Amino acid sequence: MSRADLAVVDTAAVRPNPVWSLGLLRSEFVTTFRRWRTLALLGVLAAVPVLVGVSVRIETRGGGQAGPGGGAGPAFITQVTNNGLFLVFTALAATLPFFLPMAVGVVAGDAIAGEADAGTLRYLLVAPAGRTRLLLTKYATTMAFCLVATLVVAASALAVGALLFPLGDLTTISGTRISFADGLGRALLIALAVALSLAGVAALGLFVSTLTNSGIAAMATTVGLLITVQILDQIPQLHALQPYLFSHYWLSFADLIRDPVYWDDLVKNLELQALYTAVFGSAAWARFTTRDITA
Repeated sequence: MSRADLAVVDTAAVRPNPVWSLGLLRSEFVTTFRRWRTLALLGVLAAVPVLVGVSVRIETRGGGQAGPGGGAGPAFITQVTNNGLFLVFTALAATLPFFLPMAVGVVAGDAIAGEADAGTLRYLLVAPAGRTRLLLTKYATTMAFCLVATLVVAASALAVGALLFPLGDLTTISGTRISFADGLGRALLIALAVALSLAGVAALGLFVSTLTNSGIAAMATTVGLLITVQILDQIPQLHALQPYLFSHYWLSFADLIRDPVYWDDLVKNLELQALYTAVFGSAAWARFTTRDITA
C-alpha cells in the first residue's frame, strides 16, 4: 500500500460518520448471515437438539434410562422425559463445550482474515470505514452470531421438547417447583448467559484474524486454541490454572435453574469473559491499527 493510500485510510479512521456506521453494521450483519457457511453452522446447531431429543425418546420407549444411569449425558437429561423444557438446558449443555464455540471461532477467525483473503479489506478501509470502526463492527457481528446461534439451539430444543415430551411446571435443581412461564423465562436468561459466555472466544478469534491474511488459517488456529483450552481445563494437575481459562465457568448457567439462583459462578464467568474481551480486543486493535494493509 502506498503512502497516499495509507493517508486516505488514516484520515478516514478519525472521520465521524455515525450514519455510515449503522449502514456498515447492517451490511455486515446481512453479509454474515447470508453466507452458506453461516447457515450451515446454524443448521448443524439446530440439529443437535433433534438428535438428543429423538435419542432420549427412543431410549425411554425401549425401557432404558436416560442420562448417567443409562449412558453418558448432561445432568439435565434425566429430567427431559418428565418435562420437555429440560431439553433446552440439555441441548445448551451439550453444544457449549464444542459445537457453539467452534461455530463462533469460525465466524470470528474469518472476520478480518477472510476480508484480506478475498482482497476486500483494503477497499472497506478506504470506504471510509476506519480501522477501529471496522474492528468494532466485526466484533459486534460476531457477538450477534453468538446470540443467534444460542437462540437457534434453544428454539430447536423447545420445539422438539414440546413435540416429544410433556410440558408443565418445572422442578428446579434445588427440588422446588416453579411455573412453566417462570421456567421459560429462565431458559431465555440461560440462552443469554450462554451467548455472553462466548465473548472471550469471539475476542480471541478476532485477534487471531488480525494476524494473518488467510481465513482458513485463522479459523483453524482459533478452533485449535479452543480445543487446547478445553483439554487443559480437564487436567487435574492444572487446577490452579483452570479458574483463569475462558471455558472454566461455562456450565455455570445451570445455577439459573436453582431456587434461589446461585450467582457466584455466573458472575465469575461474566467477569472472566469481560477480561478476555478486554485483553484480546485490545491486542486485536493494537495489531490491526498498526498493520500494513496490502489486500
